[in-house]
Amino acid sequence: MQEKWWHNAVVYQVYPKSFMDSNGDGIGDLPGITSKLDYLAKLGITAIWLSPVYDSPMDDNGYDIADYQAIAAIFGTMEDMDQLIAEAKKRDIRIIMDLVVNHTSDEHAWFVEACENPDSPERDYYIWRDEPNDLDSIFSGSAWEYDEKSGQYYLHFFSKKQPDLNWENEKLRQKIYEMMNFWIDKGIGGFRMDVIDMIGKIPDEKVVNNGPMLHPYLKEMNQATFGDKNLLTVGETWGATPEIAKFYSDPKGQELSMVFQFEHIGLQYQEGQPKWHYQKELNIAKLKEIFNKWQTELELKMAGIRSSGTIMTSLVSSQSGEMTRNTAKNLPKLLQSCFIL
Repeated sequence: MQEKWWHNAVVYQVYPKSFMDSNGDGIGDLPGITSKLDYLAKLGITAIWLSPVYDSPMDDNGYDIADYQAIAAIFGTMEDMDQLIAEAKKRDIRIIMDLVVNHTSDEHAWFVEACENPDSPERDYYIWRDEPNDLDSIFSGSAWEYDEKSGQYYLHFFSKKQPDLNWENEKLRQKIYEMMNFWIDKGIGGFRMDVIDMIGKIPDEKVVNNGPMLHPYLKEMNQATFGDKNLLTVGETWGATPEIAKFYSDPKGQELSMVFQFEHIGLQYQEGQPKWHYQKELNIAKLKEIFNKWQTELELKMAGIRSSGTIMTSLVSSQSGEMTRNTAKNLPKLLQSCFIL
């Protein structure tokens, strides 16, 4: 395997709202992040995964994007973003953008046009049906919302203000790739791809994750954008198994650098309940079994592990004294790290 810069990177996630406020308005911003680059460099950070800073009504903390090529005013300006990228580069720190292309905000120009003009090309950028089926939103309730003006329902697997994009539309895909190249040309270090395993969905067949066109779409994306560049690409893949993860991360497959997997987080989910209704007791033996499975079955492929606050709470609260402190300090390093498996 050819060695890449990210094989030895230390990636630090920055949630901008709470990281550093530069102007005293109580909200973290891009200049605030820039002001702390020396501190991050001293810690040994070599890449920043930046949670969404795009223009957004913030219905879902920025994961509802109204304009992919503009910065939310609460965070600053595009000039501030350019300065962050440039100043980070001087310190050998790369900026990893959070890419959200499973859905947009309902305030995105595409969706506004789709609603106002049902005959427009943008109408087919989203998924509409005359009658809904029984698919559920991850945020609870139906995954379909009725649009009175057109008399149809649109699909939203998250908030009703986050309509799902229709990846079957080739023109839409090309617009997404153009947007990605806009950011690549600015000098970013890569993308963390939000719920990327949902873009191949087939709602009429109730296929949500790992649809048959998922990997062809990712190969197409790779070729149209980052494939010939030395960038880090991480897929958030809730439905991945070790076998599926190999398709994403095998360099010969020309898809992504690595994936986040979430099997361990599901240990405390209750069947038929929203994800925030979790069991208080954690099966620690099963947790070890899952970690071992991913580390052994993926061999040299790339993957990552994301943590759950409930898992950390369960493990730490089961200890006492010095062991509690040691567990609390070391567990996040295990659960939040990306590594070669």
